[in-house]
Formats: sequence, structure tokens, C-alpha cells
Amino acid sequence: MAIIVPIYEIEQDGLYYNTAAVIHNDGTYLGKYRKTHIPHVAPGFWEKFYFRPGNLGYPVFSTAVGRVGVYICYDRHFPEGWRALGLAGARIVFNPSATSRGLSQYLWRLEQPAAAVANEYFVGAINRVGIEPLGDNDFYGQTYFADPRGQLMGDAASDDKDEVLVRDLDLAQLTEVRDLWQFYRDRRPDSYESLVKP
Repeated sequence: MAIIVPIYEIEQDGLYYNTAAVIHNDGTYLGKYRKTHIPHVAPGFWEKFYFRPGNLGYPVFSTAVGRVGVYICYDRHFPEGWRALGLAGARIVFNPSATSRGLSQYLWRLEQPAAAVANEYFVGAINRVGIEPLGDNDFYGQTYFADPRGQLMGDAASDDKDEVLVRDLDLAQLTEVRDLWQFYRDRRPDSYESLVKP
């Protein structure tokens, strides 16, 4: 089993990243992704006081189940990273999160299926459950997988207790969808220069 392990990475004293390590099914460490977009939103999400923005780009890792990418929590609000992962060959992108009720719950089932459609891959949307005493955040779970058509694959997990969600992903569906919707072929990078200007 290949696993994505979110960690509080200490590169050196005073230099911290919100990171996810990717470990192959044979136990080999494949690499890591550092969260790129760091939030400062109330209540309780003041990560700019702790974490530096990621500096490793958007790596994609070859696993026994295919090429996987990672995006972390608040990153999901930014479409550029989703696309970078798709352009790098990701077939599944995992988004481990700690998102609380009320703040962006209405976006939880909107943004990630939309990213799956726009980038023609599967998305594993993972969110923790429970109440964090510091900051009084109530995390609502609802972990799910979305297919490249934006459909949830079965029901989402519980919103109030830990669950393990198992889904079979038909990777042949990627070819079918990509042959139908030629989003990568029809891109116009020559017209996107303004998107990367501050």
C-alpha cells in the first residue's frame, strides 16, 4: 500500500513546512510535497505564523497504482497547482485537509470534483474529523473520491467519526474521458502569460 503522510516538517530550527511525505508500497520514501498556499484566516487558521510556503513545486510520484500528486488543504482553492499536477502526469491527486465547519464547507464538494473534471484525473479529498480544543475548530470529515467526470465514487465518509474509505478506481476511465474531452490538447498556454503576473 502506498501512503501519503501529512507531517509538520522541521527543516531546521525556525524553518517549518506543512508537508506530505509519499511512501511507496515497498516502503521506499519517494519524496514530499510542501504546501504552497499558506492561509491566514480566522478563526484559528493563522498558518503564516508557523509555516513557510512550499518551495518544491508540484512533484508527481510514480507508485504501483500509477502517478500520484499531492495538494494540501488550503491549496485546493488555487486552480494553478491542480493543473500543474495534471501536466506533470498525475492520475490521482490526494488532498489531505483539516477544514472546519462553516469556513468553507460549502466548497468542499464543489472545488475538488471540479478540479477532477478540469484536469481529467481522480481526486482523493481527505478531511479530518473532531474538535480541536485550541481554536475550537470542528472538523467535518466527509472524505470522498471524485472521478474525472466530477462524480463522487460512492458515499462520502462520516462527518463526525473516523472512517477508512476504500474505493476501486478504474484508471481506464482516464483514457476514456481524456479521449472525449481534449482539455490538454486544446490548452492555449500562449495566451496565459497574464496569469503568472503578480
